Amino acid sequence: MDVHQVQEKAELGDAMGSKKELVIKGNHIDSQSKEEIECQSAVIIVKKRVARVQKVISDNVSVGRRCSVRLQNLPDNKRPNYGPNSTEDVKNEGSRKKIKPHKRRELVNGANCGDYCGDSSPTGVQKKAKLGDHSYTIARAKSDCDTVPMSTSTRAIDAIGKPPCARVKETLRIYNTLYLHCVQEEEKRCNKDEVVVKKVARGSKKVTRGAKKVARGSRCLSVQQGNASKEDTKRPSKRPDLKALTRMMKTNAILYSEKRIGDLPGINVGYQFFSRAEMVAIGFHSHWLNGIDYMGQLYRKSKEYSGYTFPLAIAIVLSGQYEDDLDNSEDVVYTGQGGNDLLGDKRQKGDQVMLRGNLALKNSLEQCVPIRVIRGLESTNSYCGKVYTYDGLYKVVQYWAEKGVSGFTVFKYRLRRFEGQPVLTTNQVHFTRAQVPKSLSELRGLVSSDISGGLEAIPIPATNLVDDPPVAPEGITYTKSIQVAENVKLPISAPGCNCKGTCIDLKTCACARLNGFDFPYVRRDGGRLIEAKAVVFECGPNCGCGPGCVNRTSQQGLKYRLEVFRTPKKGWAVRSWDSIPSGAPVCEYTGILMRTDDIDSVSENNFIFEIDCLQTMKGLDGRERRLRDVSIPTYHLDKIEDKKSENVPDFCIDAGSVGNLARFINHSCEPNLFVQCVLSSHHDIKLARVMLFAADNIPPLQELTYDYGYAIDSVIGPDGKIKKMPCYCGAENCRKWLY
Repeated sequence: MDVHQVQEKAELGDAMGSKKELVIKGNHIDSQSKEEIECQSAVIIVKKRVARVQKVISDNVSVGRRCSVRLQNLPDNKRPNYGPNSTEDVKNEGSRKKIKPHKRRELVNGANCGDYCGDSSPTGVQKKAKLGDHSYTIARAKSDCDTVPMSTSTRAIDAIGKPPCARVKETLRIYNTLYLHCVQEEEKRCNKDEVVVKKVARGSKKVTRGAKKVARGSRCLSVQQGNASKEDTKRPSKRPDLKALTRMMKTNAILYSEKRIGDLPGINVGYQFFSRAEMVAIGFHSHWLNGIDYMGQLYRKSKEYSGYTFPLAIAIVLSGQYEDDLDNSEDVVYTGQGGNDLLGDKRQKGDQVMLRGNLALKNSLEQCVPIRVIRGLESTNSYCGKVYTYDGLYKVVQYWAEKGVSGFTVFKYRLRRFEGQPVLTTNQVHFTRAQVPKSLSELRGLVSSDISGGLEAIPIPATNLVDDPPVAPEGITYTKSIQVAENVKLPISAPGCNCKGTCIDLKTCACARLNGFDFPYVRRDGGRLIEAKAVVFECGPNCGCGPGCVNRTSQQGLKYRLEVFRTPKKGWAVRSWDSIPSGAPVCEYTGILMRTDDIDSVSENNFIFEIDCLQTMKGLDGRERRLRDVSIPTYHLDKIEDKKSENVPDFCIDAGSVGNLARFINHSCEPNLFVQCVLSSHHDIKLARVMLFAADNIPPLQELTYDYGYAIDSVIGPDGKIKKMPCYCGAENCRKWLY
């Protein structure tokens, strides 16, 4: 049962509804424990929230769709038809926005998810083996495996109906959401202990002098209890990544749960993982610590691998764990496993033996089985300090035993990269595919050292290697915050919480109560949003907490080094010099806050962003309904003045002449950002702040994009005719039309 079958199972029946749900294991049936059922339900809920691209609108239901401002004055018979057929190519990715691109975008070739090409014509004994979802021929003779056997392109749609790259991205989003939930559980335990300590401290001040001995005794007792409590919470709190993996394994949510030889669909040479746990979630490498991943004796029973000698190595991780490793990129000398203090000083402590992974590599040499090689490199630009890059398939060409640096026997394996693959993206020292500049002086085509004019804490340079002569972004007055139009009156400031310093007590914090008695962020990596919500209530000006409160995460300003750059075919775009973890705030969309009715229907303004938080909550216009675990007064959802305001937001942000770098972020049908409405200074959801958060772990120099959310045939020109614009985002699953 794969991740999609689990989702279908959840839709057919409530996973928590049956306390004795049965699951088939091997040839017998077991009853799931309560913990397994809860874990399964958690993953199912996450899958429903992540898999927005699978949303289907019933052909029997006519969904009320909004129309653009230029359509409102047209008769109904002249408006475009928004029947069910027009929504087939529209993907709902988070909150549906209507922001117009500032320039027509031409075709840009996206990242090719297909495999490289090559031939293999072995003359020795041959054997069929598994390569991803396809079969290829492996030569049993060592001299016959100089060229890597190829699979068909991974761009092919799988049986689920999704490209493999999309399934990889979806699985990693499930893992990241579960990971952040586990981080949140740990922070709750820590906060609970801190609340107890503060209460004891406050109570101790009231203790009279005659009761000091009693107080000292109670403090000693509380210290003992605190130590015991720390011991109780210490074990599960250290590795939230492993807890998230456990939940995925219990619910069969690992993408490639069965081990496979060769490439895996959706993971191309150069793909970057931000942790070992991400590789386990995909099934690319099945252990979070061991360097050698191999197929054990259980695979001997499979007809698919009959005739092979097991164990059989399929992947290794090079990350400097062994002192005897030698990495020369195309040629690798890999030290076997065992006898090493992996969690200590990484020194060899004993002799290695020809078992498990060592024997598996030997067998792979004798049977000419390709090995996936992943390199782990230190990276100052990564939020986790390290990145793991897939560098392609290698063959084991030689092995021997020798005395290592520490005097113990170690096994050495020489691996050589197969020919016909894309060039290496990493070597021992640095990334060759994407060199992040260290300073502005290294930037080629620099046209502006800081488009914000010093308003942002981190300068935002602009580069142009396209135009001749190069020009800088123009026609914009930069602003960090929203500017309010004269005829718009902001509501009064909302009452705040009474917390001191930082908000930690879920029971007493008024802002946590608005978020469903929970905090939407975790402190890790400077603050990360756990998942997209209908609206996030942050602490505001009337709250007692300080600026360092985790519930003010989106108010901290820019945290990453961003660059505006000119593209040959899409105009201006934005990228980051730093890795951005999923859930991290990137920037706010700023401009002039105005009424939607005041938009000039004649002039061509392509920077109108409608604040559709209310429409998203009600699930209108095909939006995915996000209302969960938030305390919104019912009149906000039910008090709709007329039909027009139900489908068209009352307010919008005009970034045509006043705005920030968010106006330069392009559209993509497979974006790496999502839109989140945030309330802090007031609680009027029609006037919510618009924030852009990272939907995935974003590597350096990858273009930042989000889904503009247009409905097909929703834009009308000044002449009353429907305007159409092809989508040239270059994504593998592109919808072909922007509007």
